Amino acid sequence: MVITVASGKGGTGKTTVAVNLGLALSKAGQPPVHIVDCDVEEPNAALFLHPTLEEREEVGQLIPEVNLDLCTFCGRCAEVCQYSAIAVVGQRVLVFPELCHGCGSCTLNCPEGAIREKLDVMGVLEMGRAGPIAFAQGRMNVGEAMAVPIIRQLKRQAIPEDHDGQVIILDAPPGTSCPVVESMRGSDYVLMVTEPTPFGLHDLRLAVQVARDELGLPVGVVINREGIGDEGVDAYCEEEGIPILMRIPLDRRIAEAYSEGIPMVEALPEYQEAFLALYREIAHRVGVEVAP
Repeated sequence: MVITVASGKGGTGKTTVAVNLGLALSKAGQPPVHIVDCDVEEPNAALFLHPTLEEREEVGQLIPEVNLDLCTFCGRCAEVCQYSAIAVVGQRVLVFPELCHGCGSCTLNCPEGAIREKLDVMGVLEMGRAGPIAFAQGRMNVGEAMAVPIIRQLKRQAIPEDHDGQVIILDAPPGTSCPVVESMRGSDYVLMVTEPTPFGLHDLRLAVQVARDELGLPVGVVINREGIGDEGVDAYCEEEGIPILMRIPLDRRIAEAYSEGIPMVEALPEYQEAFLALYREIAHRVGVEVAP
């Protein structure tokens, strides 16, 4: 089962929920757990899990490299590029890596075979273990514009092809843009973490539109820092038929543990059962049988 933990905006407790859900399952001896930090611009799940990273691999996108000794400057490569990532000006061929989507059309259509693809390194993938938990994260190089290729390759490598009987928890980037869509794609359930404030509600609406309305994925909500704000999130969820699966109160002890990098289930063991109950509820809604 693949569960994506998402939020409309940053700072709502998304990583807290993803990490503690995984730790609670692992502590209970539940099916093998994978935690994949897809927030490649600012991964932070490792701060709480302290994994031992055993593999590191550069990752990026294939971009065209032109052999000018073979090129006849016919311009066919520029004609077929849908993103204007390659241009032919007189006796020069210009490549714009930041516009390239790595589709390979220019290489396939070059009549002289003058174009090959080379890897444009955009970041790294790191994989290892945090005790019994399989952990993976991506880190995008500073200045890169596109996170999607890194997330796509991170998921391809970190999620086993046959993951029946395993639990894959994806910690998605904040927001509702392409990196979030790529993180959610293929998930069995999307868990939205939000705050009960007007700002939280605004961003929750946008995130639900992406996950449920555009991708057709089932969604549930975790309300974090309950005790602040108003009843707007509750009213919205009731109106939309979205289940609220867990409520985490505004609690100074949680904030102190977070600031020291200590997961909730370790600092406050009473949350162990709460996160297990959250998992059981998700599994029930997805139709997956779990041990009682």
